[in-house]
Amino acid sequence: MGRRSSFRNPREILDLIDLERYPIDDLETGKGAEFVRDCRAQMDAQGWCNLDRFIRPDALSALVAEAGELLPGAEHLTIKRTIYGGKVDASVPAGDPRRREYTHRALQLADDQIPAETLIQRLYRSDTLTDFIRRVQGKGELYRYADEFQALNIVALQPGSWHGWHYDYNECTVTLLLQAADKGGEFTFIPNARSRDGENRKTVDGFLAGDMTHARTFARGAGTLTLFRGEYSLHGVTRIEGERPRITAIFTYDEQPDRIASDEINIRIYGERAARILAERRQAH
Repeated sequence: MGRRSSFRNPREILDLIDLERYPIDDLETGKGAEFVRDCRAQMDAQGWCNLDRFIRPDALSALVAEAGELLPGAEHLTIKRTIYGGKVDASVPAGDPRRREYTHRALQLADDQIPAETLIQRLYRSDTLTDFIRRVQGKGELYRYADEFQALNIVALQPGSWHGWHYDYNECTVTLLLQAADKGGEFTFIPNARSRDGENRKTVDGFLAGDMTHARTFARGAGTLTLFRGEYSLHGVTRIEGERPRITAIFTYDEQPDRIASDEINIRIYGERAARILAERRQAH
């Protein structure tokens, strides 16, 4: 408990990060400039950038304890959706991915359930972290997502659960692994499976049929920050085994400053609680 309390009000939220290894506090010169160039090169070459032990061990303990305090209030979600995030489209030909539904089971906290004073919320809302992610993703402008549910999430995958194959609604997705599973729970994805110009159906259809040739799978240790292009990279998490849940914080960003998701998408992701909140708001107006 004492180790955690020292991070309740850190001098700077960046104290959570191993700045010796990952100098995101100065990206204009020296080690910082070289570091961000390396990250950008990884992103361009392979479609992801993986930063092992990004969070300092003592800070990680505080973040895990914080998540443990919040997760009892999370929703138990079972979401069925196509890889594109929507309902099954019965009008498309047989074999089209829009006809196939995948299940996602998780204990999930939406952004509005994570208090502003928490360490994880303060980390997500750090302008320094946002600027680092902007540079690695190669964006002229990048903003924390304005959606009241999707901006920051904490997701716990319990033993026996998994995260079904899907694309994100936003290009710039960042995950921070807070706690790894005893076994399984591996992040699996096809980097840049599609593009603005096309869906690359041959590769995607092969993957959904079991061809892992183009897939990348890697186990990550707790404290790892991973950047990838979630809107274009088909991805998911393999089944959790053992007794310990896999806990992840998901940071979402967008090139537009005030973009929010549709009510339909949020209800599909967050279920009855989001539906109730949105319905009450409509009635109030």
